[in-house]
Amino acid sequence: MTLSFGDCEINLERRELWRAKRAVHVEPQVFDLLVYLVQNRDRVVSKDDLIASVWGGRIVSESTLTSRINAARTAVGDNGREQQLIRTIPRKGLRFIGAVHAPADDNQQVLAADLPSDGIHEPSRPVLPLPDRPAIAVLPFTNMSGDSEQQGQGRAHEAGRRRARCRLCGRGQRAQER
Repeated sequence: MTLSFGDCEINLERRELWRAKRAVHVEPQVFDLLVYLVQNRDRVVSKDDLIASVWGGRIVSESTLTSRINAARTAVGDNGREQQLIRTIPRKGLRFIGAVHAPADDNQQVLAADLPSDGIHEPSRPVLPLPDRPAIAVLPFTNMSGDSEQQGQGRAHEAGRRRARCRLCGRGQRAQER
């Protein structure tokens, strides 16, 4: 599938970026970042979304992310000052704002981003990979008794007691050694 915008073309099967009929060499992460922005051009993409999709959720420094964004802008002939294709939305993320053309026989998933939002359906979010190790989710409690002094005291005690018994938690191992 080929996506074109301005004087650029992205060939997804070959993982190639062309600008002004010349091949542009980009690092794999820069290519993936650019493709993700183009395919999600119907919404603002947060930095967390980029990290989840391009880096698979690994920890990435702010400088690494910024350098890849700048490299993507340079590759398509854009820059941080003009932002003609990749726009920074302060404190929200990035959005690809160029007009993208795809052949009519190509994948409809990419073309779905061209459809206007009806306000009912949310844009698709990246699917996060499952962690390799157990994880703990902390959720807020709702006080159903109406007594504000009782709220969460028993639950907090029970959660702490169970965490102390857990072999996977660092504190739990020390508690069992005592």
